[in-house]
Amino acid sequence: MSILTDKSTKILILGITGREAISITQDTLDYGGHVVAGVTPGKGGRFVHGIPVYNSVKEAQVQHVINAAIICVPVTAAKIASFECITNNIPLILIVTERIPQFTTAQIVEYARLKGSMIIGPNSMGLISPGKGKLGGIGGPAKDTKRTFQPGSIGIMSRSGGMTTEIANLLSLNGKGVSTAISIGGDPIIGSTFADLLPLFEKDPATSALVTFSEPGGGMEAELAKTFQKTRSKLKIISFMAGNFMSEIPGVRFGHAGSLIRTPADSIEAKAAVLQKAGIQVAKQLSDIPNYLNSD
Repeated sequence: MSILTDKSTKILILGITGREAISITQDTLDYGGHVVAGVTPGKGGRFVHGIPVYNSVKEAQVQHVINAAIICVPVTAAKIASFECITNNIPLILIVTERIPQFTTAQIVEYARLKGSMIIGPNSMGLISPGKGKLGGIGGPAKDTKRTFQPGSIGIMSRSGGMTTEIANLLSLNGKGVSTAISIGGDPIIGSTFADLLPLFEKDPATSALVTFSEPGGGMEAELAKTFQKTRSKLKIISFMAGNFMSEIPGVRFGHAGSLIRTPADSIEAKAAVLQKAGIQVAKQLSDIPNYLNSD
């Protein structure tokens, strides 16, 4: 099985005539994904890599079955594009666009919850179930994606798109593969957290363990720990958190907007303690992850 996407996923790309979206479209098609349509207002009737472009989501839905959307538009258009997808009942929406204001993101996430759409992102590189399907630019060109993301039984949830690929590559080098990998986004407010996505991995018979990649800032790890204990999850979870150097170099900030430390509970040390108390293993070095997966 796979989580959220497979070979039957019919994909709509918003902002398809933009440079980044053109690349995502090509990579998705090369990987075997079904991009059925694109939307760029005012450019309806054009084609991108053979994919028809429409002026609106509603117009595209008249001609195509669509069950996933990739939003790759300028930040000023992100709210309109997201609301249009949610209003038209697209069940899965990946938001690639970054630097969306927090208030706008909160509105998008709340509207999606009210209407029953799942949001991945913003600021997400995408998600992939190797050999079955992918959404977004995760893994890069298809030839690189196929080499890095080998099919297997390890799920990945990561705040960093680049580290999603890095972890998959590490697993591949150690003879392991990926069931589904999700770049959840590095912004302070995102649509789907570790805890939100954990039940999907638990229901997936192809997933035997999970690797999470975290950064300083926010309460996502505490939320994961609480959900892990509450559901009595049978999955083995290994967490790696970057940014240990921050405690040694005062004033240095980590990369993503969501990594701002506001309280002592946001520090790497505090997060590690909460995870370990819940029974989630914490790897001190990225290279230690395969050893934790091999241990009982």
